[in-house]
Amino acid sequence: MPRLALYALAVCALAVVAAVVSFAQGSWLGVIWVLFAGLSSNMAWYYVKRGRTTSTSTSTSTTG
Repeated sequence: MPRLALYALAVCALAVVAAVVSFAQGSWLGVIWVLFAGLSSNMAWYYVKRGRTTSTSTSTSTTG
């Protein structure tokens, strides 16, 4: 798994925790944290897919 995907996944987990804490304290700021978690989740998926595509294209170019 690419390093940027791991960073984005860590940010996503932290944003979810921040949203839960924010909602538990009665703050509506948790909505922003939920949106941020969604954004970082999509970034993680993007970097995972890009890593797979890059590794697949390099392996086919070296063998083909």
